[in-house]
Amino acid sequence: MALANVDIANKLETLADLLDIAGENPFKVRAYRNAAQTIEDSPIPVAEVILEGQTLPHLPGIGESISEKITELVVTGHIQALDELEHQLPPTLFELTQIAGLGPKRVSILHHQLGINTLADLRQAARKHKIQTLQGFGPKMEDKIRNELEKRALAPKRILLTVADQLAQPLLRYIQTLPGVEQAVVAGSYRRRKETVGDLDILITGKTRAKLMPRILKYEDIHEILWQGPTRASVILKAGLQVDFRVVPPQSYGAALLYFTGSKAHTIVLRTMAQQQGLKLNEYGLYRARKRMGINSEEALYRELGLAYVVPELRENRGEIEAAQEGRLPHLVNLRQLRGDLHTHTRASDGRHRLEEMVQAAQDKGYEYVAITDHTKQTTIAHGLDENRMVEHLRKIDSVNKRFDKIVVLKSAEVDILEDGSLDLPDWLLKELDVVLCSIHSNFHLPAQQQTERILRAMDNPFFHILGHPTGRLIDERDGYDVHLDKVIEAAAQRGCFLELNAQPKRLDLNDIYCKLAKDHRVKLVLSSDAHTVKGLHNISYGLDQARRGWLEAQDILNTLTWTELERTLRRRR
Repeated sequence: MALANVDIANKLETLADLLDIAGENPFKVRAYRNAAQTIEDSPIPVAEVILEGQTLPHLPGIGESISEKITELVVTGHIQALDELEHQLPPTLFELTQIAGLGPKRVSILHHQLGINTLADLRQAARKHKIQTLQGFGPKMEDKIRNELEKRALAPKRILLTVADQLAQPLLRYIQTLPGVEQAVVAGSYRRRKETVGDLDILITGKTRAKLMPRILKYEDIHEILWQGPTRASVILKAGLQVDFRVVPPQSYGAALLYFTGSKAHTIVLRTMAQQQGLKLNEYGLYRARKRMGINSEEALYRELGLAYVVPELRENRGEIEAAQEGRLPHLVNLRQLRGDLHTHTRASDGRHRLEEMVQAAQDKGYEYVAITDHTKQTTIAHGLDENRMVEHLRKIDSVNKRFDKIVVLKSAEVDILEDGSLDLPDWLLKELDVVLCSIHSNFHLPAQQQTERILRAMDNPFFHILGHPTGRLIDERDGYDVHLDKVIEAAAQRGCFLELNAQPKRLDLNDIYCKLAKDHRVKLVLSSDAHTVKGLHNISYGLDQARRGWLEAQDILNTLTWTELERTLRRRR
């Protein structure tokens, strides 16, 4: 199987880390890091392109030398330069650079003077107090390293954004009610609404700053205080999530919020822009000739740098800064613009609520329409409907439609795409549906080419409207099936089909990169909840986060159309 983009990116990142530890030119190191990020973010399956004998397409920041190493890796499975470094330096050394305070220079000292190669070696050296004997370290640095190692041992893997919400929101409400607190916000990847979160960074401003931290640390769900100071502290919640608190002065709030929201790549570009203008930007503020300028909001900081304000969801250094310079930032879709939900389930298959309850809940959300998309017979585990049960189900939808006058209930189904690309309902029945959502729930093992052809054959059916959860992934549980999604998107554009952005928090499928690719191909996406319960309808907000990270505007989302517009669009496909 060809290397995935993430595998290539990881190799380049390892090479960059080892070059850094070896003392290589920092510009060369940065080039490899930038190349790794570019490859990981690219929707193009780089290895497959190379193996097909094609020239690697031009990717920003990847010159001839790095391109040759990528080709070498894809063809041979190795990069000679990396192999040579790994003979000189153990590749596990790069893990040490992930410990706060341990940059490449310090890791090099630890390796050469104490023979430390792994995190286990580092932990043992800290326990025996060997680290503090090294020049430039000392007892405080050794304590910091020990604390960082303890945090890593306690910290869980990245958690779903929805789980982070459940932990962050009560904590934030607690902080906001404390005497003296003026502002409090969760920054980091959480504020950028990434689909998973590693920890929480909470920024606070207020009067009598020194008195705030003791009050914050009385929060009842704190399991352990890792360390604390007058204005900073780090804790582990009972759920295992690490939280870092920072109390900053009001005049530094905007700069601190910008800095700790990230991403790192985005803020590096901003700092470089500031330097080019004779300024200095850091977490404390924007400075001219060592004097802090009177700018205390993110909006003002962007404006001072000659940029339109970039919302947190876009801050990934994927072209947003250039767009902010040129007035091309998208008008991102918002919740008020969604007029309906086109993927919901009832008790007829694997949902938990009756049809009437789901329709009432959708109407309560202010929707103009809702599609009832219960499973078809192939998905036996979900009690899928065969032809007879489907006909009966559609009659019930007709009946319910007559009892609701503020919402249109669409006759639909989540129709299985079978292994040969045919659909799990006959055409005479598909013709009766207002909207046809088609998904893969079986045969995930097929090779990428076969899986892709399977989907394209399904799209050839004139009654096919939407490809549901297009990669089939479950975050941190199951990788998606192998598929050439770029070809699927191209085919959708040619056939007038649509792709789903499934908002179920474990799916969030499509990811933000492919959302942007679909937009670039002018393929509309359907933002839907995949709700199996009344409460599940609210998952739409997580899909909205993903849509915004993918640069999507209202015009890119099918279900921002009115029912009249939607009906006309769906009929056009047939």
